[in-house]
Amino acid sequence: MALNNPAFNTPAFQDPRAGGAQTRYSPPPAADPAADARLEGAYAAPAAGSVDTGRMTVEDTVFKTLALFGVLVVTAVVGWIWTMSSVSVTTGPNVAPMIIGGLGGFVLAMVAIFKKKPSVPVFVAYAAFEGLFVGGISAFFEFQFPGIVVQATLATLSVVGVTLALFASGKIRASARATKIFMIAMVGYLVFSLVNLGLMLFNVPLAGGAFGLRSSIEIFGIPLGVIIGVFVVIMAAYSLVLDFDQIQRGVRNGAPRVYGWVGAFGIMVTVVWLYVEILRILAILRGNN
Repeated sequence: MALNNPAFNTPAFQDPRAGGAQTRYSPPPAADPAADARLEGAYAAPAAGSVDTGRMTVEDTVFKTLALFGVLVVTAVVGWIWTMSSVSVTTGPNVAPMIIGGLGGFVLAMVAIFKKKPSVPVFVAYAAFEGLFVGGISAFFEFQFPGIVVQATLATLSVVGVTLALFASGKIRASARATKIFMIAMVGYLVFSLVNLGLMLFNVPLAGGAFGLRSSIEIFGIPLGVIIGVFVVIMAAYSLVLDFDQIQRGVRNGAPRVYGWVGAFGIMVTVVWLYVEILRILAILRGNN
């Protein structure tokens, strides 16, 4: 009678009359030194890691993140040079790199988000266009406010470093309640940004500043854009926490290694958003001086 328990589905419990394995009633098999050596080598070898088995790891995701940011830096230099190439006594910076990079990055981000399977070429292309945008907008602001790019870069690195340190130490974690608040705040910020853009396009007097309502309205002497910007920086920091949490979850779930690119892409989107927001806050502050 066959045993249905899979724990017994081993050669030691198979019937030799049905082509099963060796039992104590059968003659011992002939010795095979080569097979014994291979078996001993297999036992002596180190256990296969996540990378060896094609699984996602934190270290591999960090490497992929650095690779994408490397692409971004290279194209950011191109965008900077391209933007500043038209500067003269009579003409200002060229806004073409900022527009091309922004539109291209947005389209590729949508493709990456809604694509069923991760695509490395799409992520790399996104980093390239995003670098063009970052280089262009950085050069544009630097032309108006010398030294602002260094300030924004240091502030961005500080926020990312502090957020990563707090997350790694376990002092800050993503929660369902905080994530709901974050999503509501994101929707509100998106609505405000669209309304502000519309008022600027239609030249509404209330939004007549360089940044629309952000710079034309003040609360207790503080520009509205600075107040909103501080909250947005906090939102971006929490978005980083969500990114780190998703990466950890992917590693725990044994996600395929290619999903490390998804984690790298998410971090890049958040960091660029954080950098642009800090750049805008500094520009509003310096513009009011």
